[in-house]
Amino acid sequence: MRISMWSGPRNLSTAMMYAFGNRGDCAVVDEPFYAAYLAKTGLDHPMRAEILESQPRDPEAVVQSLLGPVPAAKPYYYQKHMTQHMIPGVPREWMRKVTNVFLIRHPARVIASYAAKRENPILEDIGFRQQAELFDLVRSWGQVPVVVDSHDIRDDPAAKLEQLCETIGIPYSPKMLNWPKGGHKDDGVWAEHWYGAVWNSTGFAGAEGPLPEVPEELRPVLQAALPYYEQMKAAKI
Repeated sequence: MRISMWSGPRNLSTAMMYAFGNRGDCAVVDEPFYAAYLAKTGLDHPMRAEILESQPRDPEAVVQSLLGPVPAAKPYYYQKHMTQHMIPGVPREWMRKVTNVFLIRHPARVIASYAAKRENPILEDIGFRQQAELFDLVRSWGQVPVVVDSHDIRDDPAAKLEQLCETIGIPYSPKMLNWPKGGHKDDGVWAEHWYGAVWNSTGFAGAEGPLPEVPEELRPVLQAALPYYEQMKAAKI
């Protein structure tokens, strides 16, 4: 089974990759379209040159790898994707052949976390519009996309991960609750810039507190993202 997990940045996505990667029966890949996205957009992200050198820049080549042999011939293949990477020119038809799961988080939390790493994010940076677009696309094919809220995972990791596994049709493993400190061998080359907190973790952080205050200059981004989040939240498990 190939599990494509779709989220925006700062969304518990790396911790989820570590959880699946620690099962022992699951290969993982970290944001395989990142280099193709940077090559097509010309955006100047942290470690741009290193990212472009570390991955295929041709999205068709990425698709072939995602649908090709699973690394180490494992029964499950967890593919961590950023929704903002799915720009025009990046194929989508391949998504019919995988189990699509959408990982959501309240945009106030995403914006506050993202702004601490990269100043002044715009709506296109944080992936909410693109996530809803992909969700609608999957539904248009007759699939029932799975939605899970990172807040619920943080609140009760064992219960929510067990429910997620049951929903997508794989056995739950308690190994998903912990992972070795220091990162994963399949981390993207950009990990040293973005993954500091999760590198220092050995499991999911505790339940989240109140929503953070979003700076006034970023509130228009919050207001633009909220309808997309609410649409997806209505479908969460």
